[in-house]
Amino acid sequence: MITVKNLCKNYGEIKAVDNVNFCISKGEVVSLLGPNGAGKTTLMRMMTGYVDPTAGEVDIFGQDIKKHRLECLKRIGYVSETGFLYNDMSVFDFIEFCAALRGITGTKFVDNLRETLASLDLEEVVNQKIDSLSKGFKRRVGIAAAMIHKPEILILDEPTEGLDPGQKFSTRSFIREYGKNHIIIVSTHIMEEVEALSNRVILLNRGKLVKNTTPDELKTLFPENDIETAFLKITSEDR
Repeated sequence: MITVKNLCKNYGEIKAVDNVNFCISKGEVVSLLGPNGAGKTTLMRMMTGYVDPTAGEVDIFGQDIKKHRLECLKRIGYVSETGFLYNDMSVFDFIEFCAALRGITGTKFVDNLRETLASLDLEEVVNQKIDSLSKGFKRRVGIAAAMIHKPEILILDEPTEGLDPGQKFSTRSFIREYGKNHIIIVSTHIMEEVEALSNRVILLNRGKLVKNTTPDELKTLFPENDIETAFLKITSEDR
């Protein structure tokens, strides 16, 4: 479980995240929504231990990530929007490198690799250089590297941004399947993705949590019964 308690992050006088509270349990795929500058990226960075909060805390299965960062990170996989890839490496070499950083070697690495490649449809490119891959394959390689240690929590920033329809379908299918027994948080601007993937929505605006609900309930807040309309109206009303 992830528990976010009274979480704040200030940059000078700017409140990037302002007293945010929520919990996420195993089996939930949560869409993190908000306009640009809402605090989504800052929130994800605090949940993954890359940024310390100004106040409040993030508990990962009962441990404060600020106090127990290494232990918590063993249970988390994180893929940022820009990704992290060494383009001159092959897919295999890069994932093996990331696994070694996690202490995953030998038979355990081979078993995890086989399962990860299959779940993300990467078998056909495993020996190719990353630089030769399409954007869709690169995104999936980034996800594979982040989950090679089979994390209980997977946090993905814009995982299908720029992908073609087939690539989006494949990536979304993986997220839905992995999310059945894990925690997945997806930051996205694509409203159709929210409905296709998530069973909960956390909506931020100007650093504050303004809605913590389901996609269906979010749609029914306005007569249009449309999630994009609800998003636009809520974020404009809260300004």
